[in-house]
Amino acid sequence: MTAQQQILVNRDAAHLVHPLHSPSAHATAQVWAGGEGAYLVDVEGNRFIDGLSGLWNNTAGNGRSELADAAARQMKEMAFASGYVGSTNPRAIELAERLAGLTYPGINHFYLTSGGGESTDSNIKMARYYWKLMGKPEKTKVISRIWGYHGVTFAAMCATGIAPYWGMFEPRIPGFSHIPSPYPYLYEAPEGASSQGIAAADELEKKILEEGPDTVAMFIAEPVQGAGGVIVPQDDYFPRIRQICDKYDVLLVSDEVITGFGRTGRMFGLEHWGVQPDLIQFAKAITSGYFPLGGIGISDEIAAVMNDSGSPWMHAYTYSSHPVGCAVALAMLDLIEREQFVDQARDKGRRLLVKLKEALADHPHVGEVRGLGLMCAVEYVQDKAAKTPFDASEAIGSRIHAETVKRGMFSRVRGDAYCIAPPIVTDETTLDQIPQIMAEATKAVLG
Repeated sequence: MTAQQQILVNRDAAHLVHPLHSPSAHATAQVWAGGEGAYLVDVEGNRFIDGLSGLWNNTAGNGRSELADAAARQMKEMAFASGYVGSTNPRAIELAERLAGLTYPGINHFYLTSGGGESTDSNIKMARYYWKLMGKPEKTKVISRIWGYHGVTFAAMCATGIAPYWGMFEPRIPGFSHIPSPYPYLYEAPEGASSQGIAAADELEKKILEEGPDTVAMFIAEPVQGAGGVIVPQDDYFPRIRQICDKYDVLLVSDEVITGFGRTGRMFGLEHWGVQPDLIQFAKAITSGYFPLGGIGISDEIAAVMNDSGSPWMHAYTYSSHPVGCAVALAMLDLIEREQFVDQARDKGRRLLVKLKEALADHPHVGEVRGLGLMCAVEYVQDKAAKTPFDASEAIGSRIHAETVKRGMFSRVRGDAYCIAPPIVTDETTLDQIPQIMAEATKAVLG
């Protein structure tokens, strides 16, 4: 670390508290000062491949004048107006209309938030409200999955299935439970199961029966589990999940915060399996991170029940329908369509996954290389044949990440799974550097 970087890190430590705050982990922090497309630039002018699109969100890369200009125009015209009932603005109306044409056919109504965690909380409230209106007030419980990430506002944290997020904030809210991830690499189906995917989906039915069908409001799941390590489900998993939700009157909530707007090679993730959700939630790529914006999509049936009830939905955020955020989102949707982000993610993702497998799959400590669209992961194990993990004290994932930083790529890891999700605009020359960097970093740590 240079003297200039050290001064900035010291100033940072004096006053800033960070997400996942840890002074020791932050002592060697990168100090970012600029961005160029798929690259981040530090205060010394060094360029790094943005291996995770910021935090999965910056699919358009840095420096897109279309998005900055959209924000500036709207700020000059009207920087803010309330979105509470009794007020609206043209950009919010236009965004809702555009979303209705892009999302699942039965999703045509939208409530806007500032991000993913707020969207999770909004869906939990919407589900409870809906079931009360339907005369089933006991249906309040939420089922989600181990390794699922749905944010860390308090209710969202309870839905998130990554245990380190829970401990220091216990007790959690009652009524939240988790089932195993379908995790094709590690999930063990019981003997006699028709398939691994069906067995993993049937974990939901078991949990619903355990909790009591009359008490379960919703099941929330990411089409591809992102922060949990890019876990791509089996092809028969979500169709079976839909059947189970229908059987027991449980709302299926698709968390599209990462998978929405093209990341997987489809506009939304469940399109891969032809499954229609009852509620969705989105954020991140809707503005490519240029403005904090998220939201939920509500099925026509749920919206009709809400609108016909005569009682208000007592849920509100100051920045819901923020005109600047909506303006940026509209410009981003133009960009997604004009530059064919869905096709880019599909084709570039296939190329990247093939090259990652060519570079890494034969290594004795690479358990699996997996992905869908421009979401990939490399999972490291101590024993490849037995799928035995490394002891956590060895910090293999963190050490490999440190080696990729030395070689000019910055991303994040989940334990010993290295996540790779570069901006969709990343050119093929840069994409082809990623497997090379990963191979060199792997050899540096594991031989």
